[in-house]
Amino acid sequence: MMIIGLTGGIGSGKSTVATMFKELGVPVYDSDQRAKYLMNTSKVIHDQLVALLGEEAFKDGALNKSYIAGKVFNDTELLAKLNNIVHPVVRQDFIDWSNDQDANYVIQETALLFENKAQELYDDVILVTAPKEVRINRVLDRDNTTREQVEARMNNQLDDETKLELANYVIENTDLERTRSKVLQVHASILSDC
Repeated sequence: MMIIGLTGGIGSGKSTVATMFKELGVPVYDSDQRAKYLMNTSKVIHDQLVALLGEEAFKDGALNKSYIAGKVFNDTELLAKLNNIVHPVVRQDFIDWSNDQDANYVIQETALLFENKAQELYDDVILVTAPKEVRINRVLDRDNTTREQVEARMNNQLDDETKLELANYVIENTDLERTRSKVLQVHASILSDC
């Protein structure tokens, strides 16, 4: 079974593309959703987050997201420590999940694949792209946020030009029919390699 990474910058439409692969019967693991779940349920993560950020990291038994975001937002060293706690648990969860799948290939949807230098963990990587203004407007429509906050998040991610050199497949996600057509092409290409 092949392991495929699916990544792209904020607002690029990773989830839209992931849904299209799911519709083709490809198992897709959503790293962000699983990370949120595991941060609330994993004793390993709980204990390490409390050691790193204090008891306030959890409120009424649940992850205190606003407290954690406030602590790590402008502190890259603390954010790296947080990621070093969460990512290994998510990685093991993905491996366990993959072992339960019966498919020619599975996809792990993960936002910071290249930023975390994780591309060597995958047989191939699919990069989802869209123009910057399109991405900003999508996030503004989707999230309760400001343009400045979206641009700050974008600045914490590698630019598409850098990612293009590292990806095996690129799906430009601006027109849904063209995106769907490209997903079908990529799907056929991956199946031919299985």
